[in-house]
Amino acid sequence: MVFSETREEKAHDLPRWYAVRTHPRQEDRAEFNLRAWQVEIFNPRMREQRYNEFSGKPINLNKPLFPSYIFARFEADKLLHKIWYTRGVQSVLGFGEGPAPIADELIDIIKSKVGVDGFVSIREELKPGDEVIIKNGPLKTLMGVFEREMKSTDRVIILLNAVNYQARVMVERHLVDKLDALDEQSTPG
Repeated sequence: MVFSETREEKAHDLPRWYAVRTHPRQEDRAEFNLRAWQVEIFNPRMREQRYNEFSGKPINLNKPLFPSYIFARFEADKLLHKIWYTRGVQSVLGFGEGPAPIADELIDIIKSKVGVDGFVSIREELKPGDEVIIKNGPLKTLMGVFEREMKSTDRVIILLNAVNYQARVMVERHLVDKLDALDEQSTPG
């Protein structure tokens, strides 16, 4: 019995991942301040493209994947109090008496979605032959077949099918969705 208590204590002293709630729009501030405590931080970000309503030009926004949350890996017994009172931090998520650790596998899954650009990609990958629909822009609602991605750009080439006419067009990747994905979203579960 003493052996199992010692093992349990050692497991509790190991660094674990926790979800840290930040004050609104202070994910970067909390990350910077927690790094000063030598805490490992994972602050997943995504890139979102919007269009200027006046000029129509695309604008890239860098946003947190989970607004007001970051992940921190630390030993709760030693650092919880310091982390709780770090500027930018609102709280450490938990249930009952203490913080709730997050499985390493979950963090690994999210990290595996981070591209070479440092951003999490949550869009579905397209393969040649996939049926797609253009969801915005001047070609909105036109359907076609995905052909290929352009190297070094965020554009794709699709083969449009219109009444007795086929055309190959290049469009921004974020404007294209796979038809199967849309069908699954619109079908009631």
